[in-house]
Amino acid sequence: MVAGNFDINDLKRRMEGAINALKHELGGLRTGRASASMVEPVQVEAYGSHMPLNQVATVSVPEPRLLSVQVWDKSMVKAVETAIVNSNLGLNPATEGQVIRLRIPELNEERRKELVKVAHKYTEAARVAVRHVRRDGLDVLKKLEKDHQISEDDEKRLSNEVQKATDAAIADVDKALATKEKEILTV
Repeated sequence: MVAGNFDINDLKRRMEGAINALKHELGGLRTGRASASMVEPVQVEAYGSHMPLNQVATVSVPEPRLLSVQVWDKSMVKAVETAIVNSNLGLNPATEGQVIRLRIPELNEERRKELVKVAHKYTEAARVAVRHVRRDGLDVLKKLEKDHQISEDDEKRLSNEVQKATDAAIADVDKALATKEKEILTV
């Protein structure tokens, strides 16, 4: 529904963007389980520049607590190993030829609680982002009504749609947090 220069779908897209950003951030939080996304932030010094790990190797999860990094170019193995050690992920590479194995250590209770706090921080930032989108949308509606481009009834109806979209987005954010929290706390 587009009224004046108000587009509810644009607001929904922006809210969805905040949710996707949150899911990406939560995906990078380490749990006791191996996940290829854990090593996404690793940058390798390769061919005279910094490259993401996934551009010089294939990352797979052969076991729940093991990552396998298959380096494509034999001359890059040492650089990949160094990048993993320097990434502060707390992973110790074990290299056999062009395959680097990364055992995922058990998380202790204290570390789990820290990770949950970080997840909550990411989630709160996503909620704030969603609310900013809502505020922007409501501001546009008020201005359109004030400038007599939409009726008071349209403003109320569209404001309700904005609120519904906001509620749905916040529910998605909370669901993502609950899933991640359960994942972190599962021993």
